Amino acid sequence: MNKFSLLIMPVLVVSSLAQAAETEAPEGAGSETMGWTANLKKAAFQVTSTQVSNAEEYRNSPNSELSGDSETVVKGVFDFSLTQEKENYKWENSLFAEYGKTKLKPVDGPDVTNETADKILLTTDYSRKMWQYWDAYVGPFANIGYQTEFKPNDGAPRTKIFRGMTGLKMFDGKYIKNLYGALVGEYDFTYSSDKTTKAAYEIGMEAECPLREGVVFHADTYWRDYFAYSAYNPTDFEYELSAKANMMVDIYEGLQIGPFIQYFRAEDRGSSKAGASTIIGIEGSYGGSWGL
Repeated sequence: MNKFSLLIMPVLVVSSLAQAAETEAPEGAGSETMGWTANLKKAAFQVTSTQVSNAEEYRNSPNSELSGDSETVVKGVFDFSLTQEKENYKWENSLFAEYGKTKLKPVDGPDVTNETADKILLTTDYSRKMWQYWDAYVGPFANIGYQTEFKPNDGAPRTKIFRGMTGLKMFDGKYIKNLYGALVGEYDFTYSSDKTTKAAYEIGMEAECPLREGVVFHADTYWRDYFAYSAYNPTDFEYELSAKANMMVDIYEGLQIGPFIQYFRAEDRGSSKAGASTIIGIEGSYGGSWGL
């Protein structure tokens, strides 16, 4: 199969599913019909700050609280979608953005600033309600998206990737919000002189579990494994793994707070070892839904 056809396939699937959208719903599907809904899934802000005074006077102290470096860590997350849901399909258009920065003030030497997160992801996702399994819908889906970033890393170009995927999904259950397997096609033009088409497979899951009233555990993970490239670029990933989990406590009318952990691991084609990052912290967020 031509690699470029992998990019076109999701578009064709969306078109064919949309034409069939007016057919009867599968047996057992709910009869409720909804219009458009605006969903603010998360607007979150994370800040941690460590200020150390006169650290140079305590350079040889065994107490790290007095001899350490000052540090500030800031991260913001915004996750919003417009969703149309009918008896036999769900169409979701999403904007996800996150940005994180760490500023380190060493005892000796200049300040150092590093990005810890930088992503903008626009997607449109069409899911067909063909069957029901337990309390969730099951059916084919297609997803088209564009990924970029706010600010490129020093010495590197800005990320620019068109991504399409199609596969089978179980969604909107009480515990399983999203469980899928898909074929992925990417058109990467981050490097304008070396555009690359890539193919991968991906599996992912989003789940949540109410622990008690007002307390919910949420987990979101995916694994993407690339198996075909149109050209060699040493910074292209061979695989990537992302996993996030949090436990959020309701505070007041959409306001939540709770601990979270986030892990990312990947290996590019030019490296002999994988790179990984782990973030642990406390997050405050706000979310809600509104009918349009």
